[in-house]
Amino acid sequence: MARILCIDDEPHVVTLKCAILEAAGHTVTPSSSAHDAIEKLKTNEYDAVVTDWRLGDANGRAIVQAAKSHSSVPVVVVSGYVAEAFQAAEPLADLYLEKPVNPEELVTIVNELLKTSERSA
Repeated sequence: MARILCIDDEPHVVTLKCAILEAAGHTVTPSSSAHDAIEKLKTNEYDAVVTDWRLGDANGRAIVQAAKSHSSVPVVVVSGYVAEAFQAAEPLADLYLEKPVNPEELVTIVNELLKTSERSA
């Protein structure tokens, strides 16, 4: 279905999110740092980005900014720090979800954002 970049600095969390999205039929590329994710955004095309906010080497704002600067790709922030993420300066992610996220909710939201993105393309 869609190509999704999934970023989290906790290995078990990124593995779990990738498995959830792959089970829904998506092709998912994992990333464990903001630096790695930004490099992947520069060299690959993705249909959506799912990212944590607090990452070891940076915060999710850098990822949101990189994703939005390359295209109108939908970005979902899944974090225990949603209030902090939501108060960050522009650009804003398309949606903020509090950890731990319900797997069905994550899939539903990503699929809806992908549909909306396809219609506006």
